[in-house]
Amino acid sequence: MIDAWDGLLAALTFRAGYNTGVVMAGAAALGAAAGGVGAFLFLRARAMAADAVGHATLPGIALAFIAAGAFGAEGRSLPVLLAGAALTGILGMAAVEALTRYTRLAPDAAIAIALSVFYAVGIVLLSWVQTMPAGGQGGLESFILGQAAALSAREAAGLGMAALLALGLLLALFRPLGLLCFDEEHARAGGWPAARLDAALLGLGVLVTVLGLQTVGLVLVVALLILPAVAARFWSERLTGIFWLSAAFGAGGAFLGAAASSAWPRAPTGASIVLALGIVFAVSLLAAPRRGIVAEAGRRARAGWQLRAARALQAGRSFPGVGLFGWRRRGRPTARGAAAVARLALWDRCLAEAPEALPAGLAWGIDPVPPEALALLEERGR
Repeated sequence: MIDAWDGLLAALTFRAGYNTGVVMAGAAALGAAAGGVGAFLFLRARAMAADAVGHATLPGIALAFIAAGAFGAEGRSLPVLLAGAALTGILGMAAVEALTRYTRLAPDAAIAIALSVFYAVGIVLLSWVQTMPAGGQGGLESFILGQAAALSAREAAGLGMAALLALGLLLALFRPLGLLCFDEEHARAGGWPAARLDAALLGLGVLVTVLGLQTVGLVLVVALLILPAVAARFWSERLTGIFWLSAAFGAGGAFLGAAASSAWPRAPTGASIVLALGIVFAVSLLAAPRRGIVAEAGRRARAGWQLRAARALQAGRSFPGVGLFGWRRRGRPTARGAAAVARLALWDRCLAEAPEALPAGLAWGIDPVPPEALALLEERGR
């Protein structure tokens, strides 16, 4: 166990060998690209589409291996296998789009159909490959859970450069894709081709998915795309912040996961990367300053205390929070206290006369009453 931890430290400090260092760097570049693309897919509500693409690549990998063997080429060549994966990945995405557009199926049903059918075809083809004279599956099973150790330094460097290219293309399309995610109609009115931008985003998703097959595996590649984006959303409300945090989380998780896989050879690379990203997500879920569980629990507790203090001040009673919040001094309400009582009276009136105008998510009795609710109260009071 101590040797394994020593190996992890050596990998993290680039002392585990040239090939391991290049693979980890390539994985980090892939994680950055996946995090950036995943941020837009997440904001565009296309998270599960990436899962469909990942599973749809399996038959393409098997078909590429079979076709290469039939033409006398090397079936285990990574470019050949990834080309086949890209072809069927695009077909899988096209199938989802066609089922959604030309039938009455909901998007989630279309994704489930494409995912299951393509994956089933891939499993059948892998079984066939296993019976071929070439022997075994030619290492094709590594594409299911990922095996970065199987990459050569040259292949890892190539994947890393391709991932950085995808990230560069994403940066070039940053502004129109941002408009597409938040206000598609405004993007159309501004002259941006929304359909082509959507296709470009999905194309980048396919590219990153294909690049991540050997590292993360087709089963878990969706996590590499979505987990960094979801974690980043806890920390920022701005597109630029979400994008760069997602890219950083993706790069860091992929780097740590690849290092752990090199230190513990029995740990699949894909699972190790997803576990690292899962830790990032868990920390974000708990500790994010505005959206985290701890911060939200603190806000709820404070709001409840303030509400009880305002009720006590309204009834002329004493309460520990009244003085603490500066609502009463020397036994008399302050201006802040009077404002708190007036605000609470407005909330009570809204609850009695216009409860439908009170949106969810506000601290009842504490936050300012929304202008829409006030306008409705004035209209009904006439």
